[in-house]
Amino acid sequence: MTTTDHRTSPALGTTTAPGQRPHLHDRGLLRLADTVLQPGFVGTAPPDWLRRRLNDGLGGVVLFARNIIDLDQVAALSAALVAENPDVIIAVDEESGDVTRLDVEHGSRRPGNHALGAVDDPALTEAVAADIGAQLAAAGITLDYAPAADVNNNPANPVIGVRSFGGTPDLVARHTAAWIRGLQSTGVAACAKHFPGHGDTGVDSHHGLPVIEVDAARLGQVELPPFTAAIDAGVRSIMTAHLLVPALDPERPATMSRSVLIDLLREQLGFKGLVVTDGIEMASVAQRYGLGGAAALAIAGGADAICVGGESADEAVVELLRTSIVDAVVSGELPEERLAEAASRVAAFAAESAAERGSRAAAAARWHAADRPEIGLAAARRALRVTGAGTLPLAGPAHVVEFGVAMNLAIEARTPWGVGAPLKALRPDTTVVRLDERATVADVLGGAQGRVPVLVCRDPHRHPWLAHLIAAVVAARPETVVVEMGVAAGEPVGALHLTTYGAAAVCGQAAAEALAGATH
Repeated sequence: MTTTDHRTSPALGTTTAPGQRPHLHDRGLLRLADTVLQPGFVGTAPPDWLRRRLNDGLGGVVLFARNIIDLDQVAALSAALVAENPDVIIAVDEESGDVTRLDVEHGSRRPGNHALGAVDDPALTEAVAADIGAQLAAAGITLDYAPAADVNNNPANPVIGVRSFGGTPDLVARHTAAWIRGLQSTGVAACAKHFPGHGDTGVDSHHGLPVIEVDAARLGQVELPPFTAAIDAGVRSIMTAHLLVPALDPERPATMSRSVLIDLLREQLGFKGLVVTDGIEMASVAQRYGLGGAAALAIAGGADAICVGGESADEAVVELLRTSIVDAVVSGELPEERLAEAASRVAAFAAESAAERGSRAAAAARWHAADRPEIGLAAARRALRVTGAGTLPLAGPAHVVEFGVAMNLAIEARTPWGVGAPLKALRPDTTVVRLDERATVADVLGGAQGRVPVLVCRDPHRHPWLAHLIAAVVAARPETVVVEMGVAAGEPVGALHLTTYGAAAVCGQAAAEALAGATH
């Protein structure tokens, strides 16, 4: 998420500085505003300010990778949060695959949505999601900001990509529903995102405001079916998208639009659960309205909870948002009834989560069981596709070249990815280097004498330098093997082309096994 700490809003006027309370703010309004916030924080234990605000009624908390060391630590952290507020919603953005929080240090133990869509076995998707839910339940998490229900029908999309099940609405709809059934079977709530659909955009909403230039009929045919399937599957929450859909609202982004959140999501689609915003500090909305203005506009537009804290993660931000929301009520820009309705939905969600404690306890016990099956690697193996005229395993030692490209902010930069490490574990004679856009053909082939070049990449169709470099290397060394760990687009290149449909650790392991001829 991108932080922009503007304190004024063209729509809502000047807000009060953090730490100051206008004299008109009564305790009831402050309590309602506290209830609808889901902030992040820094540290692996709750800071004093967070404990105090939870005790005063803060409705939720979102955990990021910076808050996570291991499962036991997260479980202790969750218990400390609950001790301050038994009704607190504890959320995390655990999609698995490329976007993982619980496995951030070692890479996800499960493939992401794109790989599951490639297999196209809803039963497998449901089982993988149940495995995720068991891990989250063991960590004390009650809300997972997943799955992505976006139809990634634009291969140039810089922010969804492998986070989507695929590029067709039917495929995405059936796997979205299966994923939700699996996760919620463990008592952890799912959150379908990013409504009304972030798949057909070439702009990353962390940095700018995407515009979806399609008519309402096209939305109904392509973008909306996965969300309809999510609602039919009983999804307990839906996350908004920070994008503009002129066919629905030519002025306000979806996160702030009554046309999108009330008329479409609530009335037309019939969703009755919790509506959560995407990170309110993302540039697509914060640069236009300020942090406080964006939060108040989102509640006014029909959102029930404000997610914040990817980078804006201190008490001053929480105070700013709370004060801005209350200011908007006092000024008449935000009807008090709408704020009260949002707070009541948060309370209803918390009550439902409390009723699911038994399911989460049972799922946590399954997670800790000694004989728990490791479904993630099996799923990654099923997703792997191999094309080309070459043969496996590799006839000789490999020289693995992994190409680093800029990733969107949803993906933690430090999360391991690639094929080199797992292949070297299987074939110790493997050599591994990682290069970037400054690389030349000579750089790539410099260590490949007497070895098979294995080029590992993500989305070369979105990075012309990478596509050209791979083509040049294959021309120079026709026996080159290419491993694509992003969205599969374009014709396969190389003597062999391995497609993993994601860069999770298990995807790299599955590719390494194929290259090494390892049996399982």
